[in-house]
Amino acid sequence: MGVGLNTAMWSGVSGLMANSTKMTSIGNNLANVNTYGFKSARTDFVTLMSATIGTASGVDQVGRGVRVGSVVTDYSQGGLEITGTNTDMAINGNGFFMVKQKSSVGSNGKMLNTGNQTMYYTRAGDFHFDENGYLSSTTGLAVQGWKVDQDKIDTATASGTTLSSTPITGQIRDIVLDSYSSPAKATTSTTVITNLDSDSVSATTRNLASGGSFYAMSASWDGTKDPAMASTAYDYQTTVKVYDANGSPHTLTVYYDKIKNDNGKEYWEYSVTCDPAEDGRVDLLSNALAGTQMAGLLMVGTMTFDSSGSMENMSAYTLKASNATAGAFNSNLWSVANISSSGYPEFTANFKSVSNGSFTDQGNATSISLNLGMRCTTGWATGTTLGDIDPTDMTTLGSFNPAQLKINSNVTTNYATSSSTVFTSQNGYTAGLLTSVSVDSDGVLTGTFSNGVSLQLWVLALANFTNLQGLNNAGNSLYTATLESGEGTTNRPNSGSVGSISGNTLESSNVDMAAEMVSMIVTQRGFEGNSKTITTVDTMLSEIIQLKR
Repeated sequence: MGVGLNTAMWSGVSGLMANSTKMTSIGNNLANVNTYGFKSARTDFVTLMSATIGTASGVDQVGRGVRVGSVVTDYSQGGLEITGTNTDMAINGNGFFMVKQKSSVGSNGKMLNTGNQTMYYTRAGDFHFDENGYLSSTTGLAVQGWKVDQDKIDTATASGTTLSSTPITGQIRDIVLDSYSSPAKATTSTTVITNLDSDSVSATTRNLASGGSFYAMSASWDGTKDPAMASTAYDYQTTVKVYDANGSPHTLTVYYDKIKNDNGKEYWEYSVTCDPAEDGRVDLLSNALAGTQMAGLLMVGTMTFDSSGSMENMSAYTLKASNATAGAFNSNLWSVANISSSGYPEFTANFKSVSNGSFTDQGNATSISLNLGMRCTTGWATGTTLGDIDPTDMTTLGSFNPAQLKINSNVTTNYATSSSTVFTSQNGYTAGLLTSVSVDSDGVLTGTFSNGVSLQLWVLALANFTNLQGLNNAGNSLYTATLESGEGTTNRPNSGSVGSISGNTLESSNVDMAAEMVSMIVTQRGFEGNSKTITTVDTMLSEIIQLKR
């Protein structure tokens, strides 16, 4: 009997210990009800081994108490709280932010702590940029991600290609702002989309054989005069602002004139020009074009359209002859333009700096591509001279590989409506200071600068695990991987097994206060019942002792 009562007492003790652990878990949940990214825990009990006893019906078992079987973390999504802070982030779905001690060079050039390189994982996205430009957690750990490949973005933009996702470069690393400014960028591509009125005044016949110039509009250009082109020489003109390497703005003017050849074929001639006083180009003999008739005339060409007003083809020529500074326009001094990697004809510009009045070094003169809505990646023979401007044997963009001729969705047209500029764009800009950083649902951090430019800078890295219950809670709202959890898989937000990012938002604790209060009552009653078991057994043992008296 004594052995049985002692067992009952120890069963009560095991109940006290188990319920104490559960109450500790409940208390921890309630303590972290306002902790961002906190995940509540549930304590599960299991029975201890049972004793086998003989009974009238055979062999039965009597339990010997309880113990904690597991503490299960609830990784379900917490509520999302809008904060209005640009660097606050929440994961909408599965996954963890990746953070570790800073290991790279800060914006001040100083090598920071490279000691503990343990990767930590967290759901708490209350981040900030520290004094060295690192995107940091509240505990000073650096948030991890990939740097954006800006060159690939520029190439895609220039070619009109739509990227399926933001291109990244290199391995996962500390997210750090290397600079709080955006340096000036020289324009390397322009887009000028217009509609040219097909009902424009009757085209003038241009025929070299009869003494007229097929490029009469361009031939009328005189960089020594102001204006360099008379208003009677063209049908329409539009402008686009571009930038040099110093960030100084310059204006390109594109002139258009409707013409036709001896056979009655209609063309639209165009001329790309700049202010002659800002033209710092030289010819092949290093003679400056400034002060000559050809100063400011950067590219000339033609466009043809079908009966519906859609572009059929185009030509483009640039000034390349060694004696380009001699005299007026001469078709023999021009040859087909080079083709950019995106398939557009390009011209060379060397603008005079507004800031100091000097020209860009000739070795740094800029090639600028012109997008009128048509491109051909094979183009003509890039970098070669295939002869002068000859209207009887026009070298057009698709001359060498018509199958590669591409017409963009936005293209110059020839409809029977007034000539107008549909839109213009270019990829250069002046220097600017960083004014804000934002994050989108794909985890792309974009910097906005005082010059109006927005640049994609970084892409956040998220990790997920097959066995979340195997993660080790390292404190400070951080987890570490274990053998049980596995190394985890790393993905960009909104891909693989990880969720999207909500900017200006934090994930609240997923603790359910009502459920915790109910659990607390049940646990308290369980603890009370087990303590009653102990006091009752104590009374029973006292009764046994009293039997001797």
